[in-house]
Amino acid sequence: MKKYFLLAAIGVLFISTSSQAQQKRVITLQEAIDLALENNYQLKQAENNLNLAETRILSEKADFLPSITSSANYSRQTGQQFVQETLSFTDVTSTGGSGRVSINLPIFNGFDNILTLRSSQASKLSSEETLQRAKENIIFNTATRYLTVLRNIQQLEDARENLETSKKVLEQTKAQVEVGSRPSVDLYNQEAQVANNEFTVTDQENQLRSNKLILVRTLQIDPLIEYDFVVPSFDPESAKNSASSSQNIRSLVEQALLNRSDVRSSEFDIKSLKYQLRLTKARLLPSLNGSAGLSSSYSDQARDPITGGTASFNDQFFDQRVNKSIGISLNFPIFNNWNRMTQIESAKVSLKNAELGLENTKLQVIQEVTQALNDYRSFAAQLEAAEKSLVASQKAFETQQERYNVGASTLIELSQAQTTYFNAQSSRTTALYNLIFQEKLLDYFLGKISKEDISFD
Repeated sequence: MKKYFLLAAIGVLFISTSSQAQQKRVITLQEAIDLALENNYQLKQAENNLNLAETRILSEKADFLPSITSSANYSRQTGQQFVQETLSFTDVTSTGGSGRVSINLPIFNGFDNILTLRSSQASKLSSEETLQRAKENIIFNTATRYLTVLRNIQQLEDARENLETSKKVLEQTKAQVEVGSRPSVDLYNQEAQVANNEFTVTDQENQLRSNKLILVRTLQIDPLIEYDFVVPSFDPESAKNSASSSQNIRSLVEQALLNRSDVRSSEFDIKSLKYQLRLTKARLLPSLNGSAGLSSSYSDQARDPITGGTASFNDQFFDQRVNKSIGISLNFPIFNNWNRMTQIESAKVSLKNAELGLENTKLQVIQEVTQALNDYRSFAAQLEAAEKSLVASQKAFETQQERYNVGASTLIELSQAQTTYFNAQSSRTTALYNLIFQEKLLDYFLGKISKEDISFD
């Protein structure tokens, strides 16, 4: 019985898995970006850091308010005490309690609260820019992997088209060999060509599956479901015209330095460190604090001056033993084992290192934008050349096909023309997608990537 139950459970699991694997979901570029932004754990970590920065600011604002503390105490003591009535020591058990409320207010602390608040506000702005750059990274990586899948789809279509053409030539060659107008070696050569093209199709299918899995992993969605990725329309002419238009590299660099979130994040970090340096220096100044307190206590050994008996709790706690205090304190930092001076030097070094890091980031931005623009123009020129080559090779193949049909051309010449035509198709596909990718890379380096306006049109 258990055996049949186990087999039934395995069957149900297999059917469930098979039905899940047969599901197909269509995903557009925009949906892919939305999924990546929703599921990426690094983005969630950046959002958590931003929430923590906001909590710190709230805490720093609360430091301007007075601090209020309260305490309560209850005790029970047993031991010998001198009793006045009997003029002797007697074992006595006594109980008592006390309560206190105190208020402390910093009047002047070297602008500690103000500087700390401003430093936290700058850190929060830095966290916001870091979050924005994290979103840009996710959008760019998702678009890049999506683009890779689209390129594989196009390359697979080219390979399948080439295979179909080879099969047609094979059928034609077989018919010509049968009637004796072609030698048998042509048939063998064409069969080898078909097998070669079938291998190319299989290889392209494998690459497409592999890159689809990488994209699915990036989106962090169920890999057991089959996905179709929508191919958007491309406008190569618009991309080429954009690349060939006169673009001032200096204005692009200025635009990148203004827009890049990582540059702005570093600038806010430096601003925060400047406040930290002022804060460590301000701690050499004297501090002034005010305080006030209210306390009271009760003991069962306290006597009422009139009746001579134990004074009641209300009389003691709310009248007789109430103490009030108010005070002000002035503190001068004289010598703290050189710790404050070390803190100042440490703050200076941190600020200098951050400034050096910002300068290095700016130099990197200049290099990235310059290289990206040069590559963009180069890929535009390559696409133009690839399209001319494709037109020429297509005409050459069609001409060789017509000549082969009438027996004026050999199979070797036809195969060479077909191979040249297929290579031209592949080169054009590669050049087109390289240009589209480079356009998105340039936008990324300029800090212009956003999920609202990214497209391949």
